[in-house]
Amino acid sequence: MADAKPVALVVGAGDYIGSAIARRFARGGYTVCLARRNFDKLAPLIGEIEADGGRAFGFALDARQEDRIVEVFREIEADVGPLEVVVFNPGGNVSFPIRDTTARVFAKVWLMACFGGFLTGREAAKYMVPRQKGTILFTGATASLRGGSGFGAFASAKAGLRALAQSMARELGPENIHVAHVIIDAGVDTAWVREMMSKARGVDPSEIPDDVLMKPDSIAEAYWAVHSQSRDAWTFEMDLRPFGEKW
Repeated sequence: MADAKPVALVVGAGDYIGSAIARRFARGGYTVCLARRNFDKLAPLIGEIEADGGRAFGFALDARQEDRIVEVFREIEADVGPLEVVVFNPGGNVSFPIRDTTARVFAKVWLMACFGGFLTGREAAKYMVPRQKGTILFTGATASLRGGSGFGAFASAKAGLRALAQSMARELGPENIHVAHVIIDAGVDTAWVREMMSKARGVDPSEIPDDVLMKPDSIAEAYWAVHSQSRDAWTFEMDLRPFGEKW
């Protein structure tokens, strides 16, 4: 039976940004559908959302697989409710010198970070356009705007995703579909990032100031704000970084 609440789907509902986005939309009154390759890892997040009074459903999903993307959208629309928000959030941030970047690595990163965005955005549009309502949000990165040494595969995929989002925004905006691209231009506050920073700087991870890294909940709040905008002042692109980040 379809849910009376509005429905949001987070593709790439990982442990940090994706989970934070899901929690924020659940607090905002949405039923949230969570999709990731490692389906078993969704259980704690679903439990947390439900314990707070929300509703959440999990889906095993590899965003590179067209048939599975189509199937998940169909299941949500039939069994949960009409999708109002779709977030594409898979990562793919790997670093290899260009001479060590194999064709397999390059293709895998592109399929995950760009092709998966195409499949997700296309399916979202198929359901949203007939209803003339919806928001599609893509997660970008510093690499969306400029390539860095060792990041040829990642930068090409993220730049492609940004171009896809621009094309979709121009095409779907007149259909009352808000398409936006959010650039995460800094490290996210996770244990792994703190450890990497401590190795680079030779400091205790616990001594890294809180505001140097981006908190997932702060990022999620920005996604909520973009979705909540009035259509007479829609944002296509928003870039987020801590106050002390150089850019």
